[in-house]
Amino acid sequence: MNALDAAERGATIRTRTRVTRAEREDTWKLILNTQGKRETVTARVLINAAGPWVGIVSETVLRIEGPPPVRLAKGSHIVVRKLFDHDSGYIFQNTDKRIVFALPFADDFTLIGTTDLNFAGPLDAVAPSAEEVLYLCRAVNEYFREPIGPEHVVWAFAGVRSLFDESNGKDKPEDVTRDYHLALDERYGTAPVLTVYGGKITTHRRLAEDALARLSHFFQLHRRWTAKTPLPGGDFFWDAIETRVAQTLRAWPFLTEVEAWRLTRAYGTRVDRVMREAKSRSEIGPWFGPLSAAETRYLMKHDWARTADDVVWRRSKLGLTLSPPQKEALAQFMASDLSADKAV
Repeated sequence: MNALDAAERGATIRTRTRVTRAEREDTWKLILNTQGKRETVTARVLINAAGPWVGIVSETVLRIEGPPPVRLAKGSHIVVRKLFDHDSGYIFQNTDKRIVFALPFADDFTLIGTTDLNFAGPLDAVAPSAEEVLYLCRAVNEYFREPIGPEHVVWAFAGVRSLFDESNGKDKPEDVTRDYHLALDERYGTAPVLTVYGGKITTHRRLAEDALARLSHFFQLHRRWTAKTPLPGGDFFWDAIETRVAQTLRAWPFLTEVEAWRLTRAYGTRVDRVMREAKSRSEIGPWFGPLSAAETRYLMKHDWARTADDVVWRRSKLGLTLSPPQKEALAQFMASDLSADKAV
């Protein structure tokens, strides 16, 4: 949604693009690689917001002197069949003084998290360990009547946080601040770079405004505006979603109530851009389980989706419900659609 919002305000979004080299003079000269295609661009200011890769980019691409003050912490989550039938969540106090949460997830599931461990290793192979899965199962079993074990986990995933750490690794992961930290490197005669450490999705818009404020003497900026401006599709009151679902069902009566809820949660007021003028289910087909070709094409055209995993995991969590044959059919459909676009 952030990328879509930025694109509609004039930004150029480069997905699947790697900065392989950066030369720093009065401007930045960046060597980009987009799936094997090499390109050179320039920039007056660079922001290193690479998340867990922030230290690698700083050291190997930007070649900034000195070790970056970053701590990598791994957090894992598990998903099981839903453990309760309401739409509220739980926060539990664990015996090790950490908290564990259990939240409704993708309609029929419960999300349980999270662990907090120091991380070292390749960032392209991050996964929950067997010990972490068992830890989360044991934590919620202290509270729920129905016990769960690793055999009940239908999906598990892990992420790595980049935390600002001036203790040189001496503090425990849970003791390192989760607040973001902005470090501006500006020198006379050379282009500046702003490095972003930490930060969470709950504070991402405030972080972005603070980052631009740090760079305000380089650019003429507009006033701050994101605090009261919804992301694309979110321009309705938070407690009016039932009304939006009803409107969706009236506009496209061939949808089931479950489908209308999922589409409204995913796209808000932009459901009409997905469904367009469709009058029947066949007009938006073929179908891949709960996913229509119309929704898939919308994600490919407007949301930079290129693979089946982009759609069923990164743009939604339909990977939890689609069967292997349905995923394979989706992959073939997307490949065919992409080939047709290239031919045109």
